[in-house]
Amino acid sequence: MLAPPWIEIPPPGYGGIEQVVALLAKELIERGNEVTLFAAPGTRSRAEVLSPLESPHPDDIEMAVYEADHVASAFARVDETDPPFDVVHDHCGFTAFAFADRIETPLVHTLHGPFASNTSAFYARHAHKASAVALSKYQAEQAPEELDVVAVIGNPIVVDDFPFRSDKDDYLLWIGRFDDYKGAHRAIAVAREADVPLVLAGPVQPGQQEFFEREVEPRLDDERVRYIGEVGEEKRDLYAGARALLMPIRWPEPFGLVMTEAMACGTPVIAFPEGSAPELVIDGETGFVVDDERAMVEAVTRLDEIDPARCRSSAEERFDVAPVAEAYEAAYVTVARGARSPIR
Repeated sequence: MLAPPWIEIPPPGYGGIEQVVALLAKELIERGNEVTLFAAPGTRSRAEVLSPLESPHPDDIEMAVYEADHVASAFARVDETDPPFDVVHDHCGFTAFAFADRIETPLVHTLHGPFASNTSAFYARHAHKASAVALSKYQAEQAPEELDVVAVIGNPIVVDDFPFRSDKDDYLLWIGRFDDYKGAHRAIAVAREADVPLVLAGPVQPGQQEFFEREVEPRLDDERVRYIGEVGEEKRDLYAGARALLMPIRWPEPFGLVMTEAMACGTPVIAFPEGSAPELVIDGETGFVVDDERAMVEAVTRLDEIDPARCRSSAEERFDVAPVAEAYEAAYVTVARGARSPIR
């Protein structure tokens, strides 16, 4: 398993891909698989951990020099391993996929980001070198025709790690990054119109300060609209106590881990129909999929129609780490056998 070189595993704070890798490696080992994990220094795992670089690079994410160094060093070790690996599962950006034909071991690459014109061109050009796993049907449908998408497998969570609450406190929740696409300002407008307190959580990352100061900060009052900063383990209690998680996104979200985490706590999700949201949220059953802010306000008034226990059971059936690992095992077998079986 090839993790990005930026952040150690498990991640000390925010790190979506790193958390996925941590959970998946652990579950695969518990299921009897032998896993070697190439990851940033400081990584802790039951897998055999190899760290090609001298230090992690959390402040240099997507710097080509570190990803290329990390991948090339890992590939050299892969080629030297005897007996050889059955498959390489790649979670890096683009380097490993681009050079997958330089190693004998077949490679399957999880598509962690959305498709755009430049990334679609990249995957079409290099499609013959490796196979891919999509996080959602929506993402698979956006893939270029040349790309061999062998499976659709969502990101895993450990449902039992999330506290379930059927009795909710009186607030709505928004968690994410502060840009126009994620829609913190739209969540504020919805909460005010619905007359329900709102809690905002998440880091203000580089490049987001101007948006935060313009669209969010003037609307904070520490009572009806509160910003509590970046959250770690405490986010689970935030999920569990919220009446609903708001997802007023306006971008093609390939998966949306916060939605599955909220549902694991028995908390419904109200989302716009962008990207994977209509797949993750079962409309009228685990939340509501709505077109705009006005409809989101109306959905807030209907939250008593949603059974928190159904939100929990749906998350367990579809997103718990055990069924996700089982699905990946099947994908590994397909790739190791050299089969091309596009799911589209």
